[in-house]
Parts: sequence; structure tokens; C-alpha cells
Amino acid sequence: MIIIDGLVKKYGDRTVVDNISLEIGQGETFGLLGPNGAGKTTTIRILTMLTKPTDGRIRINNWRLPEDDLQIKGTIGVVPQHLNLDIDLTARENLDLHGRLHHIPGAERHKRIEELLEYVELNERSMDMVQTFSGGMKRRLMIARALFHRPQVLFLDEPTVGLDPQVRRRLWDLVRRLNGDGITVLLTTHYIEEAENLCKRVAIMDKGKLIALNSPAALCRRLGEYVVEWNEKGSTEYRFFGARHEAVAFAGELSTDATIRRSNLEDVFVELTGRKVVGL
Repeated sequence: MIIIDGLVKKYGDRTVVDNISLEIGQGETFGLLGPNGAGKTTTIRILTMLTKPTDGRIRINNWRLPEDDLQIKGTIGVVPQHLNLDIDLTARENLDLHGRLHHIPGAERHKRIEELLEYVELNERSMDMVQTFSGGMKRRLMIARALFHRPQVLFLDEPTVGLDPQVRRRLWDLVRRLNGDGITVLLTTHYIEEAENLCKRVAIMDKGKLIALNSPAALCRRLGEYVVEWNEKGSTEYRFFGARHEAVAFAGELSTDATIRRSNLEDVFVELTGRKVVGL
């Protein structure tokens, strides 16, 4: 569905995307991770035609970018990180305006509004002003708006930023439904457990380069499936092992208490980028 080959973006002498190549399959939920300044936002801006690449080839749904930009725009939906709904309109009016911008005929537009409001579970609040909505409700309405023209690819940029855990998990269920309906989802997030729960595969970028690409489970196996954590002189130390008995043996030799647990995608992220998730 998405093919990126040798993508490069430079601003003067500074390279922010450095020869990125990857493929994302139809119906896949794919995560793009990286610390601030890694180049992932620039990559998304190029794919959504907000920024022009310096070099490289891109195909989305067999259309070439930038030659077939109009056709591509008809096949993608974008949910930006920042809320950009019209808060002085109702949920229904926001969707109706979007449908009019896509030149969707009246009868079809009204039918689609009803379908989407039910899909994101906002039908009972359809006549309420958006300014009265919670953060999670606004996110769901933005997803509904992005789906209005029936895109085949959906870009979600930090879709749950600032939301409480309960609301975040409700949005996770919605993303799973999108994927189950055959929509290809490209997700960027700083919540590493979000990518681990939702994504079939993830790519990790750092300093403009693609440094890892695989399923979360495969990346954890490469690092070591078990972690021993212990405190030494006020600092948390850790070491990875391929088998639990190796971790148990190592922990038994320590002169202090230790914790043994399974590794996770956040461990992979920290090991590869040298950056803690907190404060990204």
C-alpha cells in the first residue's frame, strides 16, 4: 500500500530524513517511532503532501508522489496531532462541512454522516457544539472526519496525546476496528506501549535514519526476552538475557535485590536510541 524508496529530506546542509526505505502492506497497522528530531514527523508530512522531499520515490496505493498527488489525496485520511475542528459548530456540522469540501452529494453525505457518528459512538451527541466535547470525543470526531471520503490509508499523528488511560484504550479499540475493516493505518506515537499493542510492525528512527524495523515481539527477542533490573549506587541497572534461567542465574549472583521481567518495546527504544521515553 505504501512504498518508500531512498527518501531524503534536507534543509540546507541539514539532513532530517536520511535515505529511508520501507514498505507498508495493505490493511497493516504500522508504527513509526523515534525521539524528537528523529525525522518521523517530516516523513509523515512528506507522505501527506505537506512537505516536498529532496530525493527518493514514494508510491501510495500504486500512485506515485508527487506526480499523482490528486489521486493520492483521494485515498488518504489524516488525523493531525493538534485539534483542528471548528468548535463553534456541532459534530454533525463539522462532518457536513468536510463532506461538502469533498463535493459529496447531499443524500450520500447525510447517509455517511449517520454511519460515521455511529461508528465512533457520537450519534447521541451529534447536535452538540464541539466546544462541549471532551478530548477523547474530539479525537473520535477527527477520525470520523478523516474517514468521510472512505480513504484506504489513514495517518494518525499522536492520536491519544494528552488523553487519560481509559480514553486512550477506547481509542485503541477504534483503531483496531479500522484495521479490521481493511484500512491501512500509519501511526506515530510517543506512547511506546500504544505501538506495542496496536502495531503489527514498527519502525524506529533516530537522527533521520531508520535504525530498526520489525514486529515488536521480534525486536524484543533480538534484544533479549528477559531483563534483570537492580539498583546500584542510586542508579537503576539492567541487563538482557535470551532465556529466563540465564536471567535467574545472573540475578542470584547479585548482592542486592533484583527484578526479573520480560523485555518490552520501550526497552528496545531506549537501547537503540539512548533516550528515555519520558521527556521525548
